[in-house]
Amino acid sequence: MTTTQDTSLDQWKTWGEIHQQPQIWRDWGQAFDVASVRDWIAAQSHDEVWFCGAGSSAYIGDIIAASVPNTRAVPSTDLVADPHAFLTGNRPLVVSFGRSGNSTESIGTLDALDALAPDAPRLHITCNPDSALATRPSPGPVKVINLPEATHDAGFAMTSSFSTMLLTALALFDASCDVPARFGALADQLEALLPTLGTPRPARAVYVGSGALTYAAREAALKVMELTAGQTPALWDSALGFRHGPKSFVRDDTAITVFTSPQQPTAAYEADLLAELRAQFPRARVTSVGAGGEIDIAMPYGPAWAAPLCIAAAQIDSVRWAADLGLNVDDPFAGQGTLSRVVSGVTLYPVAP
Repeated sequence: MTTTQDTSLDQWKTWGEIHQQPQIWRDWGQAFDVASVRDWIAAQSHDEVWFCGAGSSAYIGDIIAASVPNTRAVPSTDLVADPHAFLTGNRPLVVSFGRSGNSTESIGTLDALDALAPDAPRLHITCNPDSALATRPSPGPVKVINLPEATHDAGFAMTSSFSTMLLTALALFDASCDVPARFGALADQLEALLPTLGTPRPARAVYVGSGALTYAAREAALKVMELTAGQTPALWDSALGFRHGPKSFVRDDTAITVFTSPQQPTAAYEADLLAELRAQFPRARVTSVGAGGEIDIAMPYGPAWAAPLCIAAAQIDSVRWAADLGLNVDDPFAGQGTLSRVVSGVTLYPVAP
């Protein structure tokens, strides 16, 4: 492992946004009135809890739904494309995540709810207090959580916005806990971890995990592809699913990261996969990150809570690899006109009641 102490990277906002996460979590843990929001949630009438968002915001929902009972991840990209398939006859509590809060799919989700489930309660967690998620009126019950201004990442890739939205939702929907203490403990872990992270750039990368960490692997792979502008292909899968075809992606020049769980039998399956990969691909770089891993991350609160710590390894590598490729880390697609920080160019179509 190398160290993250590299002053040449200080020029990039994304680098600073990764490193500000511990302080954001500490401060937000103290300021966040969790009890009042949990009381509001308990007072709502709903059939299910849905977590909605697009891209990284959708993966937040995947991580939580994989670990918190009676919740469901419904990407806004799916909901907007076929709203009747989801909303006919349902009264969900719809939790929408949005860094900008203004993406086309965020607005399309509100439109679909207005048309098909106007009375369904809505909880909006956003990093932009001026956004549609923060300010648009709702015909039914709505609660807005505006995260600290620092979480409104200026860089292309979601980093502190992703982690803080995830931890905020876990504080609301997982078992009740001492939020200031837990956020503070996680901040201490990440602060100690960050200086130890950083690996040489591979030709391609793989991230795998189990349960909630499967979707942490998905977010990690996305960070690599986003920040290296697709020049470092990245794949994600579950630890057991990886053998079923996706392993064909691996070559000698591949870096494979396995996010390891403290739970059994999960940890045993992951140990078997690590041993198999090292035997079959002796020239590939295989690293375990997580409970008992080569990068050891204690997970006393469970894998979902530790997901931001695991993903931090990919955040750090992604910035380093992008800089190594000579890219603009804060806008890797500058001049291409293909991807932008807030997705644009999507036409919304009316939703018939």
